[in-house]
Amino acid sequence: MKAQEIIHCRGHPRVSGTHPTTFEVTSELHLTSNGNCIIGITADKGCAGLSAEFKQVLAHDDARLLTRLVCGDMTVEIHSRGSSQFTLTHPTDMVWRRSMFVCGRTIGIQSDLVAATLPDELIKNLIAEKTMVVTLIATRPG
Repeated sequence: MKAQEIIHCRGHPRVSGTHPTTFEVTSELHLTSNGNCIIGITADKGCAGLSAEFKQVLAHDDARLLTRLVCGDMTVEIHSRGSSQFTLTHPTDMVWRRSMFVCGRTIGIQSDLVAATLPDELIKNLIAEKTMVVTLIATRPG
């Protein structure tokens, strides 16, 4: 089983990319200096806006999530896991986590990259307010 979503967002001068355990994309229009996990704003959807088909594939313990971030001349891929505990209900936010913590904002757990480990060039592009395309590919066996 496989499902895909594409999200469009942009960076912001306050993107710091320093959070050690998560990164976030939000549909919010602003970013404060406290949002050190947020790498993209003005997203065209949050977790709640994902298709029912995508949610159905991702909300299983054997699901895998490939996230591809394309911003300027940079492409970064993040590998995460899904979970049967996912609700994917938050209206504005999507959060990728290194941990196993799950809430309505969580779209990926056990992620191999987080804000602090994303490439510096990607963060520079986001600070320059470049647009970013986030491609989500959820897969699971059977």
